[in-house]
Parts: sequence; C-alpha cells; structure tokens
Amino acid sequence: MLGLRYIQENKKSIINGIKKRGIDSSKIIEKIIDLDKKRKEKQTELDNHLANSNKIAKEIGTLFKTGETEKVSSLKEKSINLKSLTKTLQEQLIEIEKSLLDLRIQLPNVPYEIVPKGNSEKDNEEIFKSEIPKQNIDYLPHWELGKKHDIIDFELGNKISGAGFPVYKDKGAKLQRGLINYFLDKNILAGYKEVQVPILINEASGYGTGQLPDKEGQMYQIGKDDLYLIPTAEVPITNIYRDSLLDFKELPIALTGYTPCFRREAGSYGSDVRGLNRLHQFDKVEIVRIEEPSKSYEALDEMVEHVKNLLLELELPFRIVRLCGGDLGFTSALTYDFEVYSMGQNKWLEVSSVSNFESFQSNRLNLKIDLGDKKKNYAHTLNGSSLALPRIVACILENFQEKDHINIPEKLHKYTGFKQIK
Repeated sequence: MLGLRYIQENKKSIINGIKKRGIDSSKIIEKIIDLDKKRKEKQTELDNHLANSNKIAKEIGTLFKTGETEKVSSLKEKSINLKSLTKTLQEQLIEIEKSLLDLRIQLPNVPYEIVPKGNSEKDNEEIFKSEIPKQNIDYLPHWELGKKHDIIDFELGNKISGAGFPVYKDKGAKLQRGLINYFLDKNILAGYKEVQVPILINEASGYGTGQLPDKEGQMYQIGKDDLYLIPTAEVPITNIYRDSLLDFKELPIALTGYTPCFRREAGSYGSDVRGLNRLHQFDKVEIVRIEEPSKSYEALDEMVEHVKNLLLELELPFRIVRLCGGDLGFTSALTYDFEVYSMGQNKWLEVSSVSNFESFQSNRLNLKIDLGDKKKNYAHTLNGSSLALPRIVACILENFQEKDHINIPEKLHKYTGFKQIK
C-alpha cells in the first residue's frame, strides 16, 4: 500500500509509473488526495472542539472551587453541545479514514524505474539465457516418466483429494525431500536463517503481505475458523515482523523456510496445468529479506544471483526475465522470473520469482525502522522462491532422462542417496 504522504508528494510520478501496468490511476489518486484534505480539515476541527471541551472542563472546575456556581449551568450546556459535535466529527472521521483505506488498497505498487512497459509476458525483457541442450532422444514429458518409473501417481492423488494433488512415491518422494534439504542448506550457507512457520494464516497476515483482498479467490479458506492456507511461505515469514519497530542495527534480516503451499488456481486450464505444471498443493523453499530502503536493490541483485547459482549447480537450462509493467504482481515494484527449459514439453516453465516490494508491504504490515533521533522509516521487504519444487522436479525428470533411466544432478547425490531412477 502506498503511503498518504508519498501519494501527496509524488502524484505525477505515481500516475506515470502505474501507467506501465496499463492502468490509469489519476482519478483514484485525485479522490485520495481530496479525501485526505477533508480528513485533515475534520481532524483540525475535532482537535479544536476537544481543546475547547478541555478548556470548559477546567473553567467549570475553577468555578466550583471559587463558589461561582451560578455560571456553571451555561458552561455545562456548551460542554454537552461540544461533546455531541465531537462525537459526530469522530464518526465522520472514521468513515473518511475507512474510505481512504478502501481507495488506497486498490492502488498497485509503483513499478521501479527500470521496469519495461508492456501488457503481457511477451513484453518481458530477457536478461540471461543459458544454452539449451540438443535433443538426442525422443524426450517424454514428466507425467509419462512418472508413470513409467512409478514415482509420481496423479490418479492416486485424484482419488485421495482431486486433480492437482499428486502422490510422490519411492524415489520420487526422496527426490522431493532431497531438493528441499538441498535448497535449505544452500540458503543457510548464503546467510539466511531458517524458520519453520505455520501454514495457516489469519486475515491480518494475508492483508499485511497483499494477498488479501487482491487474491482472495485464489486462496483456500477454512471458513469456520476464519483462516487461510498459505499460497507461499512469504506470507507467514514476512508477517513475523508485522507491527514491529526494528532497530536499524538489526538489518538486514534474511530468513528462509520450507512449507507446502496451496493455491486454488481458479480458471486455470489447458496444457499449462498438465502434470506438475500447475498444482493446488506443492512444496517450496522461500527466501525473505527486510532491508533499509537504500540497500534493497543491492539485496535484490544478491538474491537473483543466489537463485541463478542454484540452477547452475543443478545443470538445468534456464533464463531470467525482467517482468514488464503489465505482467508485474500487484505488490511488486520489480520482479525477476526464472524459467527452466522443459525438454519433454519444449517450453519454458517458471520456477522462481524474485521481487522487491519496497515499502508497499511494510505500509500494510506497519513495519518500521528506528533510525534514532526520533526518526522512523518504513522498511523494504523482498522475497523469492529458492526454489519451487514441482517444475524443478518436472525439468530434472525430463532433461536428465535417458532411454531406460533418469540421471540425478550430481549436486543432489548426497541428498537423494541415489544417482539414477530406473
């Protein structure tokens, strides 16, 4: 969420920035500015009435002390009228603040200056691309390989839960567990502190990181308890610091965690949802950082390099794209997507998004940095998948397949306990 002061002082640049998303925000910003002006006027009026009420209360107290009680009745009448006006103003102020909040949560984050203009993924900028291996066999897609080697059972998952809930078996399950441990170990070596967090969140947590109300339709809700299954570990990990005032000496904060993730993926269809391509439940390892504003883009570059090194170690062909305004997430100021090439499907599959949200989330989270001398500033929050497992598993199976077996990347041997799936 954008700060009111920021909106007031940067009206033109915000409107121009959000245009990169293909959105004209001028009317809503004008409404916010006008409503904020009314809020300030009402607040001043309320403060004056409260001051007068306090003054009259003191006068009444003095009159009782001096015995001039004949003057008290008129002052009491004034006090009653002021209290009535004060109550009305307070109610009006609450309504204005609610309307202001409703307007502000409709505004997406302002794209960072290097975000390209564009309407869809076709307008994203490719900034890195490794070489795609030559095809030397007829590559099978991972859903056929899973059945052939009896390591992923989609039909069994459908029986137990429904489509989008696969069952991993034998070496398929061990590959999943090995990847989770590998990613966590690599993240910890890079300076991230591991945390284990709940996979159920309350509404305040979903609101804090921007999933609510924007993505409510994509989340599984447990209505009886008013809780939500997490779509990503970013949500509970970042909310550790909701309503926090951090000493600047505590920064940077770098955390990593593994969780299962749950997404309804309403409206998804076609070949993009086949097999492991798009699931309702999947495993993911996340990295989250909280930074001083002046250092957040340096931190973003470090995160991108870290994820890049993971994919290089796994020997998977991949590319990195900078998302254009039209493809950028609602809360993000700048996002880099990592896509691995699928040899069995002949297409790129997204396996990670690494984003800087600047102060957009921290405004909602009420997450500030104490700079000393009574100065405070909103922190910058960042996060990235490091990595999401389903498509990594799919690409390992497809890209390392031979006619009668599947090789396992060398870096995973000590985590899986085997070098091949036969």
